[in-house]
Amino acid sequence: MVDDDFTAQDYRLQFRKCTSNHFEDVYVGSETEFIVLHIDPNVDYQFRVCARGDGRQEWSPWSVPQIGHSTLVPHEWTAGFEGYSLSSRRNIALRNDAESSGVLYSSAPTYFCGQTLTFRVETVGQPDRRDSIGVCAEKQNGYDSLQRDQAVCISTNGAVFVNGKEMTNQLPAVTSGSTVTFDVEAVTLGSTNNNEGGNFKLRVTISSNNREVVFDWLLDQSCGSLYFGCSFFYPGWKVLVF
Repeated sequence: MVDDDFTAQDYRLQFRKCTSNHFEDVYVGSETEFIVLHIDPNVDYQFRVCARGDGRQEWSPWSVPQIGHSTLVPHEWTAGFEGYSLSSRRNIALRNDAESSGVLYSSAPTYFCGQTLTFRVETVGQPDRRDSIGVCAEKQNGYDSLQRDQAVCISTNGAVFVNGKEMTNQLPAVTSGSTVTFDVEAVTLGSTNNNEGGNFKLRVTISSNNREVVFDWLLDQSCGSLYFGCSFFYPGWKVLVF
C-alpha cells in the first residue's frame, strides 16, 4: 500500500530480457522520463519501477512489469577508420592521436526522419572551424568535413552548415558535456518550384545548450534514412551517439 499523501521523490527503474531471471537497475533518480540505451532490436524486455518518498529510506512495492521492445537498429560508428577509436558497442568514438583526414560515418543509414538523433560530447580537444557533427544523405569519401553538399552539420564553434553553406544563425560552442540533437521531418515529396536546387525538402531542427536553429534542407532526391558522421582535426574529442 502507498499512502494517499505519498509524493515520489526518487524513482528506481529496472529491466531484463524476458528470457532472463534477473532484473538490473538502469536508472535511479528524480526524473520521470529516461531513455534506456543498449537494448537489442526485436527482443522483448520487461520494465518495472518503484518510488521513494521525500526523506524515506524504503522503496515502494514494484509496479506490475511492462513488456516492450524496439525495432530500431542501434546507431554505430564505422569500425576500422584511421584516427578514431570506438567503444565495444561502437556508439562512442574517440578522436585519437593517429593521422586522419576524413569523416567518420555511421556504419549504416540508421537515422530515420521523425526520430531524434542525439550526440553527447564526453570530452573535448582543441577546436577547429572545420570540425563537424551532423547527418548526410550518403557517405562521400574525399571530404575532410561534413561542411559539404548533401549534408547538414554543426561545427565545434557553433557554426551551422547546410549543404556546405554557413548559416547566419549559429549555436553556442560545443563544450564537454554538450548535447547536440537533430530532428528531421519530411516537408515535401517530389519537385519544388524554386531556384534553390534540390527537389526534396526536409525540415531540420538542431538543438544545443538550450538553443536551437530550424531550417529547410534541400536534397537532390528522396531520402527516408540518413547517415550520421563527425570529423575532428585534433585529438581528444569523444562523442556518444544515440
